[in-house]
Amino acid sequence: MTTAAALVTEHLFTTAHLHRVEIAVRPENEPSNRLVHRLGFRFEGVRSSFLHINGAWRDHNIYAMTAEEHTVNLLSKLKP
Repeated sequence: MTTAAALVTEHLFTTAHLHRVEIAVRPENEPSNRLVHRLGFRFEGVRSSFLHINGAWRDHNIYAMTAEEHTVNLLSKLKP
């Protein structure tokens, strides 16, 4: 999953030329929260009742990276 997130982020910044990429992760999903942090995404806060999942509104942690913060190819951050 880390490789997929890194590849998509690289594509969004280098090919699609987006200025900002956001990732929303449920707070209790510790592996995914660690993944986005490891890739260098900045934690911006919690959005309450962000998405309706399995019959209930769920909070999500929001992480972001801007083009200015994207200074290194994210694939280089992956373990060999």
